Amino acid sequence: MQELLDLATELCHESGRLIMRYFQQPLTVERKADRSPVTVADREAEALLRRRIEARFPDHQVLGEEGGLSGKPGSAFQWVIDPIDGTKSFIHGVPLFGTLIGLLEDGQPVLGAIHLPATGDLLLGARGLPTTLNGRAVRVSEVADLDRATLLLTSPSALFEHGHGEAFHRLRKRVQLVRGWGDCYGHFMVATGRAEIMIDPIMNLWDIAALKPCVEGAGGKLTDLEGQGALGESALSTNGLLHQQVLDLIGSG
Repeated sequence: MQELLDLATELCHESGRLIMRYFQQPLTVERKADRSPVTVADREAEALLRRRIEARFPDHQVLGEEGGLSGKPGSAFQWVIDPIDGTKSFIHGVPLFGTLIGLLEDGQPVLGAIHLPATGDLLLGARGLPTTLNGRAVRVSEVADLDRATLLLTSPSALFEHGHGEAFHRLRKRVQLVRGWGDCYGHFMVATGRAEIMIDPIMNLWDIAALKPCVEGAGGKLTDLEGQGALGESALSTNGLLHQQVLDLIGSG
């Protein structure tokens, strides 16, 4: 596991240096088939990550947002990468974007890295080990009451578009604070004890694979919005103490 963590650390720092060469610089923004944006920074960073992983572990698979699946068919190990999670923030010069690197073994997440190149923060989670931020162990918050909780989200409109608008209204009325510190940064905030709830109505595997080891290694909990623990198409990260309360609230009515 330490070898894998060391590789994830190297990958994050190397890709982060590449990405930062483009940050807050003039960029051509293209639109993919799903209308989401992509830039040269996304593509070059993913290509770099693929090369490094394939050189170190040629028998592993690699799944990336930009380039799809490559590697040995049937491999028990699959690296799942999102070179820039929060491309819209990146394009607008906002530093709350990150690089996500996850590793699955037989479909189960065993390692995750959330790297925030613009702030220099690196969150690492791994099976059986405590989550660390820049080398120091971190824990989720101990807030056990919704009326003292901070709720994070990427986009209120996305919650409505995916049928969770009323659930969001119920939840926002109960918590102390609501902020739009979203994408992977929201889950980073929960894992480091700076917020209690992060809600994402729509996720791909490359959005979520790295998050679960980081959140749960810090004592938190990550499920989909129905409470299922597998890597699903939505995500709810909490400090664990509030998880069932949130699920009960968003599932009512």
